Amino acid sequence: MSEPRGIRNCNPLNIRRSGDKWQGLCSCQNDREFFQFSGMEWGWRAAFRILCKTYYNKYKLRTIRDIVSRWAPAKENNTAAYIRHVSDYTGIGPDKVLASPQECTTDWLLIGYAMAVVENGKTLPPIPMLKGFKLAVG
Repeated sequence: MSEPRGIRNCNPLNIRRSGDKWQGLCSCQNDREFFQFSGMEWGWRAAFRILCKTYYNKYKLRTIRDIVSRWAPAKENNTAAYIRHVSDYTGIGPDKVLASPQECTTDWLLIGYAMAVVENGKTLPPIPMLKGFKLAVG
């Protein structure tokens, strides 16, 4: 059986292709919809840049409900189920206001990991995620 697309693409949160020039992209992008990264840590880096820099800092998204509603809009996903799964998996209430990634790193790691489980339907090795977080946030 084939691995899930996000794992094959080293893109654990299935970031859609756009004009962004992410670090660690594969030189040849064969997937027409989603970015392909050269290693899982680079896919995680991009994911945490979006979650921690863009969503938290730029758009001021402060809850799992807000984050997932933007990440997985209802027109394409069962957003309510996605929110419930991330909240249940992390133990963080869907409407709990999150501290910054620098103040509460563990919550952000849990949220990113739970989103990857939802996106891929399986757990992933944690070490590339930790490396990606460090590359993204420092």
